[in-house]
Amino acid sequence: MNTSPISEQELHAYADGRLDAGRRAEVEAWLHEHPQLRQAVAEWRLQGEALHRAFDPVLGEPVPARLTETVRISRRLPPLRLAAAVAWLAVGGVVGYAVRNYLPAAATPSSASLPRQAALAHAVFSPEVRHPVEVGAAEETHLVAWLSKRLGAELKPPRLSAQGFELVGGRLLPGEAGPVAQFMYQDARGQRLTLYVQRDAQDSRETAFRYARENGIGVFYWLDGRFGYALSGEMDKPDLLRIATAVYQQLNP
Repeated sequence: MNTSPISEQELHAYADGRLDAGRRAEVEAWLHEHPQLRQAVAEWRLQGEALHRAFDPVLGEPVPARLTETVRISRRLPPLRLAAAVAWLAVGGVVGYAVRNYLPAAATPSSASLPRQAALAHAVFSPEVRHPVEVGAAEETHLVAWLSKRLGAELKPPRLSAQGFELVGGRLLPGEAGPVAQFMYQDARGQRLTLYVQRDAQDSRETAFRYARENGIGVFYWLDGRFGYALSGEMDKPDLLRIATAVYQQLNP
């Protein structure tokens, strides 16, 4: 068994699925003891998948005519000028394609990143056995007061007993524009849900549910006033929607 220290190169290889089974098991065991790096690796994986979804279709496209023309005029250009011309054309094409096809046309940065960040936080903390939350449900009053103070508004974790889930507790997370709250729930079978609450930078009147799926994790998310909410879980879309509806109704009585 290889017991050498885990390198950053191996962490990237693990995120890309390029490690053999033996070394992969060792890296997973090591990451279990290093939650901050486990979160970074999970984010690398999500970023890689997003890049593949965005740019893999380009590989099957025909070569643009403007690049073909560049090859035809190569004999009339000195080598250095030719290299510069091809480089600038290629960069312009890739950047143009990325801006046109990858970025949402009407989404704010916070709403665009909300489901990804919520899914990432769910993937990192929901598998935890001993430390899934910072403050447990037994100290709910303290938990709610602490997170409300950090986010600058009164928070009320929904009651999901009717849906078969009980509050496990919660934690404070770093967000793109400030602190974020995560509440965790669990059913009798050990299945977990997380509710991600972030302070949004822009006031929004749009409260419609949106659905995203990130690395096998379903996320229903919505904006309400200056807050963004995202309910994440590894369950079928209709079941997650039923629970997300209950959450929304309790937050907006």
